[in-house]
Amino acid sequence: MYRIMTPGPTQVRENVRLARSRECTNPDLDKDFFLFYRDTCRLISSLLDSQNETLILGGEGILGLEAACASLTEPGDPVLVIANGIFGESFADFVKIYGGKPEVYTAGDQESIDVDELAQYLQGHHDFTYATVVHCDTPTGVKNAVEQICPLLKSYGILTVVDSVSAMFGEQLHVDAAQIDLVCGGSQKVVSAPPGLAFVTVSEDAKAAMRNRKTPIASFYANLMLLEGCCAKGWFPYTMPVSDINGLRAAMENIRDDADIRARHERIAAAVRSALCEAGLELFLKNGYASTVTAFCVPDGTTDREILDTMQTEHNIMLADSFGKYAGQLIRIGHMGENATEENVRETMRALDQTFESLGVQTGAGLEQAFLDAL
Repeated sequence: MYRIMTPGPTQVRENVRLARSRECTNPDLDKDFFLFYRDTCRLISSLLDSQNETLILGGEGILGLEAACASLTEPGDPVLVIANGIFGESFADFVKIYGGKPEVYTAGDQESIDVDELAQYLQGHHDFTYATVVHCDTPTGVKNAVEQICPLLKSYGILTVVDSVSAMFGEQLHVDAAQIDLVCGGSQKVVSAPPGLAFVTVSEDAKAAMRNRKTPIASFYANLMLLEGCCAKGWFPYTMPVSDINGLRAAMENIRDDADIRARHERIAAAVRSALCEAGLELFLKNGYASTVTAFCVPDGTTDREILDTMQTEHNIMLADSFGKYAGQLIRIGHMGENATEENVRETMRALDQTFESLGVQTGAGLEQAFLDAL
């Protein structure tokens, strides 16, 4: 097996794997499982500093994003899509699928959303049912200040939807204080459980908007209202993936017990960026660096494929390229969740040193030593 140093899926701790191997019950009938699901949802809410209800969905992280849009969007609704990356832009597709009219507010792909500029824009453009924003746009690793953006949106009565799949628990996120109505996470990023689950924390304002719709939600599986209060009802709208949720619970308990998790992510990310710059490699972003993923430009004289293939075949380490408009241009290091340890990143930097040497790429400094010096 490769050492996975990608920005999701990430490495999975042994206790999470063992939790997934427990004997499987019938979640539709087992009262103890309803309590287990409820307590797991409450744990997620508490880790997000939120009194809002969390719902766990049986599907990869993108299901949460679509479910948020499906549950809020009615035909003709104006929706503000705040975008500075591929996943930010893709919210517009979900809005269109469910009959909404997206208005895309774009910023440069190499920097975070400027909150002051957004505030000026909203003075003349604020007639929106809800707005979407990405906390960390994974293809580039750009981070947005959702704890400033969402209160600004709410000051105009705009509901807020945040994709925090690639940032949650690796970045600061106080959901209630930030006035976030729906925040979406996934199992395979900082959480460090296998892919397969999404979870959405839903405010009372968002629930009221869903209840007061003029038209039915145009989905079954992506209808968040079907899961609301399911534990109290003793009924799930579809059969829950028991083993996945067992693993998720163990992973969330790992996060709960890790007091250094956010500081460690920030420390390692800063050291990675420092090392890359000292070696003369070019970071893709100008600002807005996330603590969970770093993207650097493919150096002259080689290709993304040559770097990735050499890392895998010679060093047994898997990094990621990017995709869409960034295809072929970037290499991404996922220092998130179980990946984000000094040992994992040190070995990755050592392997990159050797990879660049074998490919004939000259660097200004050794990445491994520069990383250690920057810690």
